[in-house]
Amino acid sequence: MPDDLHFMMGQYRADIPGDRLYSARHMWLQSTPLDTLRVGLTAYSVRLLQDVYFLEWNVDEGTIVEDRQEIGEVESSKAVSALYAPVSGEIVAFNESVLNDPSAINTDNYGKGWLFDIRSDVTLLTPQEYVAILDEGWEKTQRTIKGQMN
Repeated sequence: MPDDLHFMMGQYRADIPGDRLYSARHMWLQSTPLDTLRVGLTAYSVRLLQDVYFLEWNVDEGTIVEDRQEIGEVESSKAVSALYAPVSGEIVAFNESVLNDPSAINTDNYGKGWLFDIRSDVTLLTPQEYVAILDEGWEKTQRTIKGQMN
């Protein structure tokens, strides 16, 4: 198994498991035995959102979605944020348990806190490529966060 990586968000560490791939929109994707990709929010995105407590989908299972298509929203202590498809493909199944209780997104985002399964054959980012994207955008992200606090 590839080594796990870490990205420091100030004093907080965002873990980037080496056993999955990533989208630039801060979602992880991991192959399943059913020939689909399981999708969830990265530690980076969960840390920025803080305390997710509501999740809603505006598409159904079986829907064909386009990359970057809005598919739902997540509400956290920070804001209500739109969720966008990380890739083009067919939404195969939603994780009903996080729909009923999204707390697993906060506590186990790489495990029980997964969001949905999608069937797609796109090229994704390696953990190293994803960390490089985080490095490139971190300064801008910090300015945005500080601007929201002022």
